[in-house]
Amino acid sequence: MQSTTSCSCLLAVAVVLVLAGPGQSAAANLLQNGDVEQWQEGRPVQWSTLWTRQAGAGTLGRDEQIRRDGASSVRIEHRGGQDWSLQYAQRLAVQPGDWFEYTAEVFRKADAAGGVTLCVTAYDVQGRAVDWSLGGRNARQAGQWESIRSSFIVPDGVTHIQPRLIGYGPGTVWFDGASLVSKGRIEPLPPDQVEGLALSNALLSVRVDATGALHVTDRRSGRRWTQSSSDGQGRLIAARRRGEAILLTWMHVATAQPYEATIHLEPQAAEVVVTITPDGPQPRQCPMSRDIAWPGPFESATGDSLVVPMNEGISYPVDGPVDPPGTLIAYGGHGICMAFWGVTDGRAGYMAILETPDDAAIRIDRRDGRLCIGPVWHDQKGLFGYPRTLRYVFFDDGGHVAMCKRYRRYVQNRGALKTLADKRRENPNVDLLIGAVNVWCWERDPVGLVRDMQAAGIERILWSRRCAPQEIAELNRMPGVLTSRYDIYQDLMDPQIVAEKLGGVHSDWTQAGWPDDLMRDANGDWRKGWQVRGRDGQMYPCGVLCDRRALDHARQRVPEELKTHPYRCRFIDTTTASPWRECYDPRHPMTRSDSRHWKMELLRYMSEEMKLVTGSETGHDAAVPYVHYFEGMLSLGPYRVPDAGRDMARIWTEVPERVATFQLGHRYRLPLWELVYHDCVVAQWYWGDYNNKLPSLWDKRDLFNVLYATPPMFMFTRGFWNENRERFVQSYRAIGPVVRAVGYAEMTDHVFLTPDRDVQQTVFADGTRITVNFGDAPYRVADGTTIVPNSYHYAPGGDGADDR
Repeated sequence: MQSTTSCSCLLAVAVVLVLAGPGQSAAANLLQNGDVEQWQEGRPVQWSTLWTRQAGAGTLGRDEQIRRDGASSVRIEHRGGQDWSLQYAQRLAVQPGDWFEYTAEVFRKADAAGGVTLCVTAYDVQGRAVDWSLGGRNARQAGQWESIRSSFIVPDGVTHIQPRLIGYGPGTVWFDGASLVSKGRIEPLPPDQVEGLALSNALLSVRVDATGALHVTDRRSGRRWTQSSSDGQGRLIAARRRGEAILLTWMHVATAQPYEATIHLEPQAAEVVVTITPDGPQPRQCPMSRDIAWPGPFESATGDSLVVPMNEGISYPVDGPVDPPGTLIAYGGHGICMAFWGVTDGRAGYMAILETPDDAAIRIDRRDGRLCIGPVWHDQKGLFGYPRTLRYVFFDDGGHVAMCKRYRRYVQNRGALKTLADKRRENPNVDLLIGAVNVWCWERDPVGLVRDMQAAGIERILWSRRCAPQEIAELNRMPGVLTSRYDIYQDLMDPQIVAEKLGGVHSDWTQAGWPDDLMRDANGDWRKGWQVRGRDGQMYPCGVLCDRRALDHARQRVPEELKTHPYRCRFIDTTTASPWRECYDPRHPMTRSDSRHWKMELLRYMSEEMKLVTGSETGHDAAVPYVHYFEGMLSLGPYRVPDAGRDMARIWTEVPERVATFQLGHRYRLPLWELVYHDCVVAQWYWGDYNNKLPSLWDKRDLFNVLYATPPMFMFTRGFWNENRERFVQSYRAIGPVVRAVGYAEMTDHVFLTPDRDVQQTVFADGTRITVNFGDAPYRVADGTTIVPNSYHYAPGGDGADDR
């Protein structure tokens, strides 16, 4: 046993490390026939036959030509596109806290398309697999032998482990020299070593327990918040006070990597900041082979709701019968679109701000029957890369609105809040966007159709479909019309596939970038993206353009086109919807942070240099300084109709339950985006989830547009327009004037006026109040006005009111 102390400690620091005892060799290989020299019945002794998910997709054999040591190696040939496994025949008995090192020599053929991982499966006392890839380490080289070392600590609840080599996809792999050795034990820190380790100010008291979990008491409300121990992901080995902070050292069980966490309580705020770094001489270069889910989530209580900025925003009752998405990335539009989450009982609660979101996610779990949320940290190209920081903010009142306003201040302090009024000063055409309905229609004669719409009373129109030069010029001469077109800087297709299978290319593909500008993964393979159906009925994937190369393609495309096509606006598909990605091509390498930078440079080029009103898909707040609208922010990604991105023109007469419950569910939706950014970026529906997509929900969708003061979106054919002209006009007349009136105003409040959330009210900076009754019973507002079911009351900030 070893223990250390530090002169800066106010408490003793205890590190307990039990190594192999007398008579035991710490280097003894616990695997029989780890060198795979002994063979019987076509497989190495003590090892299983090759398992493949696709029956007959692989073979296992002895190879005496390609070997690392000894006379032979295991040769695995896999032809399938799914996973495979070679595992040790026995499950080895272990105890929680045991520390092991599992190593092997692996050779991947240079043309192998799949991946290879060295790991163990962890089993509980009932024999159930609790982790299929504990200690997983990926092979990163091809065409040569590579030594792979996996170090891990047995988690709580695990009684047996089974070493194995796993992989996916086609390829040939050689395996040799496997070794599993004991490194000793990591014992839990005794509780008395952390007793009294605490921080406090006038608002909060914070203490740490022996698992490293935080216990926070809000002195204002008296509520206590307790973190879970993060499923045993870490073992605390040291805890001490350093100045005005608590310093924890803990071992990540999946990697046996020590980490240091600094816990700081802001002196005059109810805020706790946690920063994590590897414990070592070069923390930025520390390998990181597994995600880190630490700190653990704060436990929720009956009556709480999760607050999740997934697209516009949603809440989930923690004890309700809901099944929310498990993991949501923080680095793309199909995750959380603002870097925070929260939990509230409607008044008191807490939020967590991911101050380093580029390689982060949140994970929603159910603990003791109740939902809770915690952070997940991803690697940066296989390394820890940089300190990871999380800020907890505790509230005694204000609920989700207080969270949004705190996040807005956080963004403002970082200099990333740019309003639509600011953007209008740079480009007066921004004003054409405010109150305009976004129209997608692929019919001929756009000028005639726009004239028809304006004659019917739809005055302000964002025309999103590309047009001929003379049509654009004519539309530009019409008052209230903003001309735009679709564009994309992600997809490009193999020219051979184009010639043999497609017979043509999409005009917006960046074909000049094939193959040099393709984004490549760590194996050197090009990333596959959107799939296109060939003439043979098969689907063929596009490659993904590296974000670092996208700007050059835009510089070649846009200025030249604008010479003849005088658009005032441009919609850039996928840029803020698809995640920030890593690229391993040495000619244009990227981390996720680099990817974000280059995506934002593309949008900045469009809006600032090309002077175009700029939109992008779904949305993410990294782009707020550079764009004017997001198509899809209003539409909650997991709850759109099936295949909404491809079959966008289809009108649904039947409503999927998830769409009715969540997408248009007033008991779940929250206007989180509007509370932070309503005066900065215009939020719209997704082009496969527009106002007239599901006619039976058209009225309710209009009510959300009114409540949030966001414009509608229409998609139609000429025939559908002619048949439903009055209904389209009804939508515009209900929504357009409201958006026009408060389109530049901050949303300052959102209130549930009834316990069942049937009646909701939004308030804007100019004093405007919009009250919507989603329920079945009339509701009387404070001024005596009665709002009938499925209608609204609009009270402008100046004078007058409107009941619809």
